[in-house]
Amino acid sequence: MHLRSPCFVGLCASFLAIGCGSSGSSSGSGGATHSGGANGTGGGSGTGGTVGPGASGGGIGSGGGTSASGGASGTGAGGSTATGGGDGSTAVAGTNGGMAGANPGGGAGGGAGGGASGGPGAGGARNGSGGGGAPGGAAGSSGGGGSTAGAASPLMNFFVTSDTSTTANLGGLTGADARCQKLATAVGQGSKTWHAYLSTENPAVNAIDRIGPGPYYNVAGAMLAADKASLHARTGDSTIFLTEKGGKVNGQWVGSPAPLEHDILTGSLRNGMVNPGLTCGDWTATTGMSEVGHCDGLGPNQATTGSYTYWNAAHTGMCGDTKPGGGAGRLYCFVAP
Repeated sequence: MHLRSPCFVGLCASFLAIGCGSSGSSSGSGGATHSGGANGTGGGSGTGGTVGPGASGGGIGSGGGTSASGGASGTGAGGSTATGGGDGSTAVAGTNGGMAGANPGGGAGGGAGGGASGGPGAGGARNGSGGGGAPGGAAGSSGGGGSTAGAASPLMNFFVTSDTSTTANLGGLTGADARCQKLATAVGQGSKTWHAYLSTENPAVNAIDRIGPGPYYNVAGAMLAADKASLHARTGDSTIFLTEKGGKVNGQWVGSPAPLEHDILTGSLRNGMVNPGLTCGDWTATTGMSEVGHCDGLGPNQATTGSYTYWNAAHTGMCGDTKPGGGAGRLYCFVAP
């Protein structure tokens, strides 16, 4: 039940990566041949993928395949198997060890496709050499609200928590911040100081003041907004407001799995200031009401009007049970100022 209207939610960035069936790099030294094309090794009749870096395992880009199919289960040399997915829709960022490979192992829709950890030599250099020992490409987005393995973009300074809470008793700001820090550390971003995007009344704290000046980037390196003003002027989006693992949050977007979980705790007005009486005892109580935002910017039946679009102030929720209306006690996490 809500003081205003009930809500209903969801975020997954994808970058297209296209494999070719041509022969591998003449100067690359990382991978010999790579299985997993549509017709033989690396595509039509060529070995490997396109000339260039391999996001999983170094050497020439794994997978390949004709018509950017990505391969059924393209195995990167020296790395782990990257499960094939859709047709060449893998999203990778290649944060360590050079540029991202052209078609690293399959489509993003396959759940674990694209940018798997890949072991030593991931990433590769421009000419397809094995690279050093950096981890594999960045997280590829997964279908159905899931997450994928891989390294987060070094630009990442924002995410939606992948974990949940049945109540809004978070242990105050201290407990909420620790939750953000723990999740960021798990994806290699623990060297940064993280804050939960939450407002409180006593003492008076505004969520907008708890975050850095921007620009703000998600796990895949996609930009949410350039600064605080543009951040608080924008609406939610399931493909941008991703978890630290690269997954989309279950919401009202087409194809979203159940249950609905797009309500994100904020206790804030749309401008990032505290919304009095809607902070669940400053995140220590299980009675009262909270203010929540919609990370997918959608309401019932994909409604895109009114407060449903607001990522930080869509409607109210219950402190004792975050589920009714479409919540799961998720938080927004930003790097601190």
